[in-house]
Amino acid sequence: MTLMQFIVWLCIAGICGAIGQAIAGFSRGGCLVAIAVGFIGALIGPRIAAALGLGEIFVVQIGGEAFPVIWSIIGATIFVAVIGLLSPRRPLD
Repeated sequence: MTLMQFIVWLCIAGICGAIGQAIAGFSRGGCLVAIAVGFIGALIGPRIAAALGLGEIFVVQIGGEAFPVIWSIIGATIFVAVIGLLSPRRPLD
């Protein structure tokens, strides 16, 4: 994997993580957090799909590596929602 392919992968993961955070309605951090959430979603989402017997919906091939976009967004949404439920609430000012 070249540096340019890695940067494209990071951008796609960041977009998927940001969409997942927006859907879940819980956002802490910036771009790096969105990238991390996108990668975690890319790990969680396909496993959920495999457990339910569902196939890949939209996969982007980058340098021979597959990145499941839709399942990454779904996995990121689930991950962010669970983190939002487990984290303490901030008091309203």
